[in-house]
Parts: sequence; C-alpha cells; structure tokens
Amino acid sequence: MSGAEAGAEAAQGMDGGYVWTVILGLGLVTYLIRFSGLGLLGAGAPPPWLARALAYVPTAVLPAIIAPLVAFDRATGGVAAPHAFIAAGLALAVGAWLRSLLPAILAGMAAFHLLRFAGL
Repeated sequence: MSGAEAGAEAAQGMDGGYVWTVILGLGLVTYLIRFSGLGLLGAGAPPPWLARALAYVPTAVLPAIIAPLVAFDRATGGVAAPHAFIAAGLALAVGAWLRSLLPAILAGMAAFHLLRFAGL
C-alpha cells in the first residue's frame, strides 16, 4: 500500500467535523502566536534589548537550517559530501570576514555548485 493510499484510507475514517475543528484550531493557534509578537507590542518600537536580540535571528536560523543538510546529505544516503563541507566553510569564512549574510550565502551557493559541477 502506497503512502497516498494509506492516507486516503485513514482520511475516510475521519469525521468532517473533526477535520474542520483541527483546521480552525491550528489557524487560531497560528493567529495567537503571531498576535503575541505583533499585537502585544502595539504600534511602538520594541524595547532596545529585544531589537538587539531580533537582529541576530536570521544569522542564527540560517545555519540551523543548513547544518543538517550539509552533515547528513540525503542524496548521498546520509554520508556527508565533501563539496558541501567546503562550500559551508567558505560561506562561514566570507560571513566572518565581511560580517554580512548575503555575500556569505552567495559565496556558499557559488562554491557548492562549482564544486559539484567539477565533480568533487
């Protein structure tokens, strides 16, 4: 039985009211999460300590997303690909040198694709 068939079979046993309750509940939770950050602060600027902390979010989130993809490449069966480590190291070096996220991303992407194209 394929995954789609199993999903269809499982969905047949669900009541329509249950599905709508789950959808509305998840929508409400999403709204409350977003409201907690936007609505509670109001139209004013966030406190200086929060603004400083939020400035680091993109710099912290990007490595958290990329690191597992570099270390455990699904395309190679979970074995780390050398070109991915080299590209990640180059991106890290460019980011540390220039202290800017965009050049680091671009350098890492360019190195990754050039090394992959070269057969490394």
